[in-house]
Amino acid sequence: MTITAAQLDFLTSDAGIHLLDQLSHEDLGEANTLPLLTRLRRDHSGDEAGAALALARLRLAAVGKFGADASRMFFTREALEQSSDPLIRRWRAAIVGAQATADVCCGIGSDALAFAQAGADVHGLDIDPVRVALAGLNAVALNVRSTFEVADARNGVPNRDFIFFDPARRTESGRRIYDVEAYQPPLSLAHTWGASSICVKLSPGVDKAQLGEFAEGWRLDFISANGDLKEANLWRMEQPGSSLRAILLTEDETYTWDNLGLHPDVPLREPQGWLCEPDPALIRAELVQDVAAMHQGALLDETIAYFTTEHKSESPWLRAWPIEAWMPFNLKRLREYLRAQDVGRVTVKKRGTAVTPDVLIPKLKLKGSNERVIVLTRLRGQQIAMVCLPA
Repeated sequence: MTITAAQLDFLTSDAGIHLLDQLSHEDLGEANTLPLLTRLRRDHSGDEAGAALALARLRLAAVGKFGADASRMFFTREALEQSSDPLIRRWRAAIVGAQATADVCCGIGSDALAFAQAGADVHGLDIDPVRVALAGLNAVALNVRSTFEVADARNGVPNRDFIFFDPARRTESGRRIYDVEAYQPPLSLAHTWGASSICVKLSPGVDKAQLGEFAEGWRLDFISANGDLKEANLWRMEQPGSSLRAILLTEDETYTWDNLGLHPDVPLREPQGWLCEPDPALIRAELVQDVAAMHQGALLDETIAYFTTEHKSESPWLRAWPIEAWMPFNLKRLREYLRAQDVGRVTVKKRGTAVTPDVLIPKLKLKGSNERVIVLTRLRGQQIAMVCLPA
């Protein structure tokens, strides 16, 4: 959904506000779309009714990221999808504190408002006039003091102590942009700014090899929220430190693991009693060997981010499953084993194999009452299947 200036004028008018309030009490399910629009068009144009319905649905979808505040905020679908996880917004805002802050490419203002709520003096800028208008409306809705302007960051940014930079990583058609210099604006622009502290929001799948010019004086954080890898942050550092970190955020704790560049030797070994999967932030921060060594584990393959241990390891950085059996991957043998164990439901995990769950599960022809986790991976380069009990 995109919002035009005319639609925004309507949505913020008395009639639009009344309509949005009305929709907040309606069944907004897709099956009710036609009856809703038919009824709304008695008093409003099709464009007005469609814009209000779209925003009402986005407000529902935004509750997971914005809680009760979502019911008063303004979104586009693209901006909502790209807005930061609430745990990350809170963590980053706590780091920034009360610094004078510029939010470059502020979008609808979700990060800017988090900074402002934490005490920062925030000025946001974006090249899109509608998004700037949405950011201003969201600031009013949340009673947060911040300013926003339409501006092209390539022409310069405000002189602030801290700059947060969130360049567009998708084209107008929605296609992902993988080249950091094809971002809008390009990542290298951050190198030209004089702020003592800068944070650039990147895709968690960013190619680290493209960040060569940021090797000196910058740190790359990979950030997981409750075990889901959400984003990467590139920070200009004021003090020397590790240049690569994993961050794990939960509702109650923040866990940090620095990559110091010296990794312990970890043996390769056949599967032991427990399969361990490191948090994805650890994997992206190249810390698999470190966490495996800490838990006296052994790798299955030098290129695979699983390891196994004799005993269960308790750590917020790990998920672990007890290994019931393992075998070289063979469909017939795996199917016979699962039938012998009366398995009727499986979850399939995979690393280092082209076999997909959608292809494998129908071929297993499962009939039973038990459940297992099937892990397809490699042991010293050879395809294997591990059968694990549910965690």
